[in-house]
Amino acid sequence: MGNFKEKVIYQLYPKSFKDSDGNGMGDIKGIIEKLPYLEKLGIEMIWMNPVFKSPQKDNGYDVTDYYAIDPLFGTMEDIDALIAKAKEHGIELMFDMVFNHTSITHEWFQKALSGDKKYEDYYILREPKEDGSLPTNWQSKFVGDAWAPFGDTGKYYLCLYDKTQADLNWRNPEVREELYKVVNFWLEKGIAGFRFDVLNVIGKEEVLVDSEGGNEKSLYTDTPIVHEWVKEMNIESFGKHENIVTVGEMSSTTVENGVLYSDPARNELSMIFSFHHLKVDYVDGEKWSNAPFDFLELKSLLDEWQAGMSDGNGWNALFWNNHDQPRANSRFGDTENYPYETATMLAQTMHLLRGTPYIYQGEEIGMTNPDYEDIHEYADIESHNAYKALRLKDQTHEEAMAIIRQKSRDNGRSPMQWDSSEHAGFTTGTPWLNVADNYKTVNVAKEIADGKIFPYYQKLIQLRKEIPLISDGSYKGILLDDKEVYAYVREKDGQRLLVLNHFYGTDYTLTLPEEYVDEAAEVVIGNYETARLEKEMTLRPYETVAFLLK
Repeated sequence: MGNFKEKVIYQLYPKSFKDSDGNGMGDIKGIIEKLPYLEKLGIEMIWMNPVFKSPQKDNGYDVTDYYAIDPLFGTMEDIDALIAKAKEHGIELMFDMVFNHTSITHEWFQKALSGDKKYEDYYILREPKEDGSLPTNWQSKFVGDAWAPFGDTGKYYLCLYDKTQADLNWRNPEVREELYKVVNFWLEKGIAGFRFDVLNVIGKEEVLVDSEGGNEKSLYTDTPIVHEWVKEMNIESFGKHENIVTVGEMSSTTVENGVLYSDPARNELSMIFSFHHLKVDYVDGEKWSNAPFDFLELKSLLDEWQAGMSDGNGWNALFWNNHDQPRANSRFGDTENYPYETATMLAQTMHLLRGTPYIYQGEEIGMTNPDYEDIHEYADIESHNAYKALRLKDQTHEEAMAIIRQKSRDNGRSPMQWDSSEHAGFTTGTPWLNVADNYKTVNVAKEIADGKIFPYYQKLIQLRKEIPLISDGSYKGILLDDKEVYAYVREKDGQRLLVLNHFYGTDYTLTLPEEYVDEAAEVVIGNYETARLEKEMTLRPYETVAFLLK
């Protein structure tokens, strides 16, 4: 399964990372250009969002050809060069595999549309109900119905995401064989890791039924057959190779299933992404809403997944940010008054937990939400659909935009801020998304010259290699009822690490349990210059500190 416990993985969004040719779009040559920067940070693997040929209706998650590089990003020769150059810098590549669906421009779908029965069975096609209504009442995750007309056949195809993304029929063994061939092709190319997009929704039943009373996700999420197919994929592809790192994106999954997917004894995946902790600012479960985050729920969820995965020998992918999420520092902290403290507290909270940390491009320099003013500044199809839906619910333009600014996926997709030149050094052309207004003060050049966030990330990455209990120790949450601090203890071979993370912007005093009060405790890392372990401790705004107990 690969030596993933000591790794720190860096996610970059190719569209937004670096443009090498002035076309306003990030590309593979731009990634090659910035490999020395990533080596300096200390990461060992890059997860790239999809670079396959695509109409880009959903930013590459609508694949036209799994074997071709989209001209937006470059050529196959560019990918070969990136793989080789990255290895020279001690960095491997993780590819993003979109196997739940393809673009409707994919050759398979086009052959199905032309009446080829073989390829019709590559997708999930259904007749309308007797009353002429859609095959089921399922809703798209991008707003609207989850079905679209299949040409002029009278049938419908399932599209859990965008209408241009048709769900594949994994029950067809020929489909699975084709997808495993894709993985093997890229393994031969030298790709050393795979992130599988929305993997736990591939297991639709043969007979699809209407949802009732909020049970819709359970009808297609984490069905038992998914585990069989993931094991099969392991056997037929990446499991034949040593040290391949795999991670599954698991929407709405459970701890129980998380263990099943990632327990090494089961030969499925190295680790999983779960997202429950990033829904603590949803009102009644609704993403497109505005509310302060619920700290106690956040802490409870982090603790539940840490303890549960540890008890079951599962493994977590640790993250705050990715291409589908708003910036965590804008969401859970105070980037105006405490930008350094917020960024480092969130980083330390996650990096010292049990699991493999992921850094999303820009978090290591404190990038924030771009706070676009106009809906037309957003490219994300989900955001535009949500805006329309909010307006139909009688939200004013200002009210709808306030929610979009908080929750849009484009918050994490604005161009990487390299320096204080025009467009933050991302491009000499017109960027596909506007750069955040704060790029002159928040950028790589400034951070490397005299910043404090980038060096903090470097130290967290180095500590994972130096202190075994960080990469492979047990986890225990403490003070779980505390209203402002998330505290936990990591332990291995009799050595203990106490980690205290304060999530608010005022001084706060807490009382530690006696068993963790150690006058000889050593500060391993903290974001304030002075810190001392005492029974009655006053933590400063967004303070984080880790003590090695003697």
